[in-house]
Amino acid sequence: MLLLSIILYLIVTVAIGFWASRRVKNSGDFMLAGRSLPIVLSSAALFATWFGSETVFGASAEFLEGGLYAVIEDPFGASLCLLIFGVFYARRLYNMNLLTLGDFFKVRYNKVTELTASLFLALPYLGYIAAQLVAMGLILNVVIHIPVWQGIVISSVIVTLYTYAGGMWAVSITDFVQSIIIIAGMVALAYILSEKAGGVSVVISEMPQEDLKFLPSFEFKEIAAYLAAWSVLGLGSVPSQDVFQRSMSSGSARTAVWSCYIAAGLYLTIAMLPLYISLCTKHLYPDQITGDTQLTLPNMVLQHTSLPVQILFFGSLLSAIMSTTSSAILAPAAIFSENLVRPLVKHRYTDKQFLMLTKICVVIFAILATIMACFRSNIYELVGESSILSLVSLFIPLTLGLYWKRSSSKGALLAMVAGMITWIIFEAIETSWPSLMPATVVSLLAMIAGSYAWPQEEEKAV
Repeated sequence: MLLLSIILYLIVTVAIGFWASRRVKNSGDFMLAGRSLPIVLSSAALFATWFGSETVFGASAEFLEGGLYAVIEDPFGASLCLLIFGVFYARRLYNMNLLTLGDFFKVRYNKVTELTASLFLALPYLGYIAAQLVAMGLILNVVIHIPVWQGIVISSVIVTLYTYAGGMWAVSITDFVQSIIIIAGMVALAYILSEKAGGVSVVISEMPQEDLKFLPSFEFKEIAAYLAAWSVLGLGSVPSQDVFQRSMSSGSARTAVWSCYIAAGLYLTIAMLPLYISLCTKHLYPDQITGDTQLTLPNMVLQHTSLPVQILFFGSLLSAIMSTTSSAILAPAAIFSENLVRPLVKHRYTDKQFLMLTKICVVIFAILATIMACFRSNIYELVGESSILSLVSLFIPLTLGLYWKRSSSKGALLAMVAGMITWIIFEAIETSWPSLMPATVVSLLAMIAGSYAWPQEEEKAV
């Protein structure tokens, strides 16, 4: 019965995607849903961006091992990202009427900067998509006992199918439906397990005191590591195409801003539930906290809950992961087709040809991420790595490009390259310092130095 319910759910999701495809008339509809989403759909889409495998599997596993201090990156950092994007970026970027985030670097700087930035924007998504596919592979492995790699391939085909058909319209409408299922499933399971455990106070009282630690000790290195944890998603995902794409799909700049605020609050609230559910699991079924802790929640639900609860849990879990995966596939495909292929090809595309090119890129990125997912299995690491790459290369050029008039394309290029090289060096020598911190500082210094050395006005005059 559980397997049948999952199959029916997947069929309905694909059907919704194909139904949404009727709204796709041009590339703008496919990439940004015609910039017409109401606040309900826009907020749901932004919330669903984050509520994925790393929230349910990754964060809950990290929380069981290290308490609140281990999950600063997600969900706290992820919520911070949406808040920061709403306050400082959404309105300014919306008013620029851009198709992709890569277009910002073309408009603000030049085509060379656009090409470089677009590479740094698109490639990190492979790890992010792979993380979601690993999660769906794990679910199918637990439920129907097929090898994880087979579950990964099946999941990839399903999500790619409806993303290919309906683009951002399919993503937005399925996200709305999936968000309802996510919230209902997480709330129901948390309530049921909490009642079994004797209530919230009983569950929390059993937590070791060190697991409740949220602030760092007054030591420089620990403070640096703490700030780095907040920054991985909090700042690193600001220059990301999926957050940009969902925000820019809103019907107005005001809607874009408020959707970020609503999604940030909703995510921080609902993302606490998997952490609490993992505590309830530890209290009720301590034997489950062994082996791969990423599988703790699905195994517990299968072994210790009724069929209706199983259907609700796995439905919400699949909803969370599929919604994240679909946007993660669409985002780099849009960047690749608009900012990498189109500028390099002299042939002038019609809008219909460009739409087909973007769809082909959807398939290509899905295939590459599927291959990566078959060889990597740590969800939390895959997500963190993808955000760090964006932080050390793109955060400074984007932010100063919006707020510092003196920013130049040479400075932006220097910031991207210097930040990435610094990160690679610090990763290679394995210091006790978080590699992203010196890399981000170097990126900032390179941006300032390059912009003063080669002002934008002089470049335009050449």
